Amino acid sequence: MPFRRGNEARRRWRLSAKLLIAASVATVLGFSAVCAGVMFDMRRGEEQLARRTLENLASGIEADISRNLELYDLSLRAVASNLEMPEIRGVSKELRQLILFDHAATAKHFGAIQVFDTEGNLTIDAASLDPQPENRSDEEYFAIQRDHPDSGLYVSRPMLHRGAYAIVLSRRITGEDGRFLGVAVGSIRFSYFHDLFGRLNLTPGDTITVLRNDRTIIMRTPFDLDVIGKNLADQLDWRSENLKVGGAFSGMGPVDDTPRLYVRRSSSGPLYVVVGKPLEAVFNLWRTEAIRIGTIMAVLVLFVLSATLVLAREIVRRADAEDKLEELATTDALTGLKNRRKFDTEIDREWRRAGRYGQPVALLMIDADHFKAYNDTYGHQAGDQVLVGIAICISDAVRRAGDCPARFGGEEFAVLLPNMPALEAFKLAETIRGKVQQWCEGELITTVSIGVASMRPLAGQQWSDLIEAADKALYAAKANGRNQSVLATVPKIALVA
Repeated sequence: MPFRRGNEARRRWRLSAKLLIAASVATVLGFSAVCAGVMFDMRRGEEQLARRTLENLASGIEADISRNLELYDLSLRAVASNLEMPEIRGVSKELRQLILFDHAATAKHFGAIQVFDTEGNLTIDAASLDPQPENRSDEEYFAIQRDHPDSGLYVSRPMLHRGAYAIVLSRRITGEDGRFLGVAVGSIRFSYFHDLFGRLNLTPGDTITVLRNDRTIIMRTPFDLDVIGKNLADQLDWRSENLKVGGAFSGMGPVDDTPRLYVRRSSSGPLYVVVGKPLEAVFNLWRTEAIRIGTIMAVLVLFVLSATLVLAREIVRRADAEDKLEELATTDALTGLKNRRKFDTEIDREWRRAGRYGQPVALLMIDADHFKAYNDTYGHQAGDQVLVGIAICISDAVRRAGDCPARFGGEEFAVLLPNMPALEAFKLAETIRGKVQQWCEGELITTVSIGVASMRPLAGQQWSDLIEAADKALYAAKANGRNQSVLATVPKIALVA
């Protein structure tokens, strides 16, 4: 059964083309998913690396600020503690200065410590034995220390203090009976922060923000006086939950619209530090690698898909070519009916199938009457026209998809009719004969004789027995005068006109 195998082979070719395309698409999607996963892992790695770097930077800055605040606070505590001693009131100004400020922390960015009494008047100044009159009762830090005994070290908002922008540090002076005796005040100038941040190797867009615990901005780089002293609690579009203690946040911050990665250090002191780096800088290297890898992947995907489409098209073309070759190999060139080779394949297949299911197989053997004489009289071209006309009449009468009309050889035709009883096959034969007779007119008068046989395959029988029976019926039709159909009776052949 070579032609059946050919059909199966062509179906396999077409299925192979579809499987090739599906496999290529699945492979591309799989590699794309793996590549995307790797790229996202790289992105997370870049973000984690930047976060650790910013945490280390914030930790170093906060440690420096906390150390200086602690040193300065120790001086303020010493002054407040010494002023509580009764003996300090009876000593000279020079000795009092020595007792109060001898061990006070000094640095170029630290302002001189001052002491204000209960009314806010300046009484002692580390920078002068005879300070100029000054009253600070209206300052926020003075009111805080006066009204809140447990305020401890208080860091003021950024302000202009003694001719320079600074933050004021203050401590309450409390008597032995708990009475408010005044305030010890010092300051750290902005120059300290400028000097601290100036030593750092920052990239454009990096920010360092020092905030008070109530979210007031104490200092920020890049420096902007419009931002300094601003309280972020007043901004309704920025929530403190966005950047928790010791956490990180990616996006637009509360100060400007530049998306950054922000890191906040945890601190137990009055100030904390937030460091930010633009997301564009954080992912710059990753973006470059992503573009490079994405470009390579896109080229590879296009190559794989293009190659797959080319191969699939070639497979389809091969299947189409095999279809055409099979059609040429199984079709009679003159009449368009199946040829003898295809007929033998079909009758073998149908005979076996009918034997399995116990169904009848009918066969019509059709022969043009007096065709040799007609061909000698009118020529081969006219004879070919007659054969084509007979083939058209046969094709017009045979309508079932499983039937197989074929040119058996020369002027002889055969029609294989699976699962058709003898009487129905005889009726079809008469239909074909009538169509041929109706088609021929004038000088082109041609008729056909038809032998009809129908058998149910039995053990030991071959399909050649069916052909032999139909042939005998055809010979009987011709012997009886032609232009008629004869039905063969099987197994004992009885010819019936």
